[in-house]
Amino acid sequence: MSTPNHTQGWPAAPLAPFGHFKDVRQSFGRGSGSPLVAIDNITFDVTQGSLVTLLGPSGCGKTTFLKIVGGLIPATSGTVQINGRNVTAPHEDFGVVFQQANLMPWRTMIDNVLFPMEILKLRDATAVSRARELLASVGLEGFENAYPSQLSGGMQQRVALCRALIHRPKLLLMDEPFGALDELTRMEMQDLLLDIRAKTNATVMFVTHSISEAVYISDIVAVFSKRPAVIADFIKVELPYPRSAEMRYLPEFTELEHRAGRALGITR
Repeated sequence: MSTPNHTQGWPAAPLAPFGHFKDVRQSFGRGSGSPLVAIDNITFDVTQGSLVTLLGPSGCGKTTFLKIVGGLIPATSGTVQINGRNVTAPHEDFGVVFQQANLMPWRTMIDNVLFPMEILKLRDATAVSRARELLASVGLEGFENAYPSQLSGGMQQRVALCRALIHRPKLLLMDEPFGALDELTRMEMQDLLLDIRAKTNATVMFVTHSISEAVYISDIVAVFSKRPAVIADFIKVELPYPRSAEMRYLPEFTELEHRAGRALGITR
């Protein structure tokens, strides 16, 4: 996989892949019946600083693969490596954002953001300052002492993103984080993600079943087939950065959507 087409002065990717996945398979036992194969023979590499989207229908195994990459569940077989190391458990260099913000309702916004630093025993003045900077960067300056019940869904998801970034992860795993948001807020969050990725150079693996979202935010779209999931297509998105809403109407954007749709079996 080649280096993403960055135009903002990001460093070139190293020769060795940041993420290496080879013949990854996951099956689940079903009592006396044959095992349920969720994903099969998933193989691809990820370069550092890239944004790779796993696109596919609901229930096809995208989230299962994301959990394997994050060390949350073990693969039945295959190779899963990040930075040359086999992934066998969650790592402090990883950040995770789920579809629901999952904020602790009894904690203020800044205390929610700082929770990972408390787990790592790294909460200090520097961490508090970074938490404030992150909240300001996502438009939540002045809401540091608010509680989740006082914020909209989109604002809560911004806090969840800050929480995932507070410890400067090298890999950000995002499981349909914008799926529950209204369309306008979702588009705003997509732009926010691209801005944060440009500033941090974090590698991002993003799960979605929205073709438009996948094309807009990604360097690479890995299209998953129906279960048992295999890679139906591996689409390189060469739209320039920074991305803008007008790009969604370009012929090149539409062609990429059609290609993804064909891989999903939606269009011909």
